[in-house]
Order: sequence, then C-alpha cells, then structure tokens
Amino acid sequence: MAERQPDQTGRADRILDAARDLLLRWGYRRVTIDEIARHAGVGKGTVYLHWRSREQLFFAVGAREAVAMLSAVVAAMRDDPKEIALHRYMRRFFLEAMSRPVLRAIFTRDTDVLDRFLSSPARRPLQSAKLLASRDYLDVLADHGLLRPGLRPEDLDYTLPAVMFGFFGIDPFLSPEIEPGLPGRADRLADTLRHAFEPAKPPPPPRLAAAAPAVIEIFDRHTDDYRRAAYGASTDER
Repeated sequence: MAERQPDQTGRADRILDAARDLLLRWGYRRVTIDEIARHAGVGKGTVYLHWRSREQLFFAVGAREAVAMLSAVVAAMRDDPKEIALHRYMRRFFLEAMSRPVLRAIFTRDTDVLDRFLSSPARRPLQSAKLLASRDYLDVLADHGLLRPGLRPEDLDYTLPAVMFGFFGIDPFLSPEIEPGLPGRADRLADTLRHAFEPAKPPPPPRLAAAAPAVIEIFDRHTDDYRRAAYGASTDER
C-alpha cells in the first residue's frame, strides 16, 4: 500500500472540513457534492477521487471525528493507566463524543442534522459496539480482573451499549430541571458502569498498569482503522 502524499491528505482534509461545516449548517439532506467541492475549492471530480459516493464521504467525516476522539482517549491512557478502567474510559468517550458536533449528532440520532443518513448502512460503523468497547478490549479487562467476578465480556454485548445509548439519547425525555450538565452526566455514567460491571473493590494501580499496554495497542489499532476509512480508498492506493 503506497503512502499518501502530504498534498493528497491536505486536499482530503479541505474536502472533509467543507463537508462537516455544511452538514452542521444545512443538514444532510441539503448538502450536495457540488456544494462541498465549491466550498473546498476543488472540482467535483476531485471529491470522487477520494470517496466514491456521497454516503462514503459523510461516513469519512464521522470517521475523522472518531480518530480525533480515540486519539484523545489513547493520550489519556498513556498519561494515566487508570484511564483504561471501563468506567473511566466510557466517561471520557462520552465527553469527547458529546463535545464533537458530528459525533454528538450521530450518537444522539439528531434528525435535523443527519436526516436520512441515520438510516444508511454507512453510519453503522460509527455507532458500532467496536467503537464503544470492542470485545478485544473487554477481553483484556476480564483477563486482568478488571470486570466484576463472573461477568464475561460477551455479557456486555447488549447491556453496555444499552446503558451508553441511554445516556446519549435520554435528553428529550427529561425535564430541564433535572439536567445535570455534561460533566455531571458523565460522572453519573461512570458511577453506573463502575457499580454495574466492575469489581466492588477498586483494582490496585499495578494491575491497571499491567493491562494498559494491551489496551492501548487495541485502541491504537482502532484509531488506525478509522483513519484509513476517513481518507478514502483512492488515497491509500496511490
């Protein structure tokens, strides 16, 4: 696989920037490839050199946001191994996703922004269990005694996404008087996950430190996967 040239990546970023800005300003239904090309200062054909369809392009917009989010997660884990714990990772995931408008629209299913893209198969990898917490990551936690005794990684296939998407999607059903603010919501999420899925006694720091390299390797790999998805097959093939 040939390495991308800096000018190709820079051009792709300009297109992705234009697509993101127009998506947030106008919504998915109204944004056309012609408008994206015009705002990016490129020809329409140039857009299709990177992404073969409009849906692929908008998936790439979300994938690039996922790269930024996962990069922040990994940086925190490198800085402090305690960040690999499920409740701390998910707290940071929630804050990072909700702080990024495109990811927030995806996880909260914002129809004003995403419209028909919400029903497109192209958006599914951006809401997948792999992005939330892959089985590889959960296996490492289980192997190091960082999940509740007797809890298997596969037991979280349903319950963990259910909890996470509940926190992402609950706002329309709540009274404004009980809105705790984003950090408060993240704290409540972390507390719920810690009590539901982790050992009653917090694990000692050496156990977290021992598991951290394997966890970081997994998240580095996921970040690379989304990075490749973001920049389109044609840029990888050059």
